[in-house]
Amino acid sequence: VDVVESGGGLVQSGGSLRLSCVTSGVTFGHYDMMWYRQAPGKQRELVANITHDAGATYYSDAVKGRFSISRDNSKDTVYLQMNRMKPEDTAVYYCRALHFVARTGGGWGQGTQVTVSA
Repeated sequence: VDVVESGGGLVQSGGSLRLSCVTSGVTFGHYDMMWYRQAPGKQRELVANITHDAGATYYSDAVKGRFSISRDNSKDTVYLQMNRMKPEDTAVYYCRALHFVARTGGGWGQGTQVTVSA
């Protein structure tokens, strides 16, 4: 599964960004989609995921109530809307696709840098 993330940038604390991730090479509607992030010196962590049919979502405690994951299966794209951002949200954000049954896929893209200034 090829994924390409975009939409990162520099934002002030309290601001918003929307990340996008486009997939190719697979039937997008068969894949659960995840957003991860990795801050400098820290392990990569799961931020949010959405099932292949958008029937369920999950958020880490760190972003619950501020971030929202969504998908458009007609555009092979998953989004991460980030609101009320904090400096601790600064990280490289990655998306990942896993087949909803076989759990295959899982390749990583280049990521997109998000920097939140205080």
